[in-house]
Amino acid sequence: QVQLVESGGGLVQAGGSLRLSCAASGSIFSINVMGWYRQAPGKQRELVARIFSTSGGSTNYADSVKGRFTISRDNAKNTVYLQMNSLKPEDTAVYYCNILELGRSRANYWGQGTQVTVSS
Repeated sequence: QVQLVESGGGLVQAGGSLRLSCAASGSIFSINVMGWYRQAPGKQRELVARIFSTSGGSTNYADSVKGRFTISRDNAKNTVYLQMNSLKPEDTAVYYCNILELGRSRANYWGQGTQVTVSS
């Protein structure tokens, strides 16, 4: 059984930084994409950033976080990180870790979410 455990959320002032971590336990297909999504109150969940296990670890970012957030992964630890700099109040949301296996099963796993609050 795969479990994702997130950490690193909290309250920070605008312009500050936070680093989110997500550690996966259990057996995960080695070809996958790890990502971070967020959901603000009254809004749909949206992709923040994702990183592939192949293609040299290619990444995608939402336009709103480009140049401020950096996603990375440690395959040996099945862990994905999100370094968030120059935080803005509009970054306030619950952040969710996600792993999508890119094998035949296309299994999709979610973390429980961690709150990030940016005060102005």
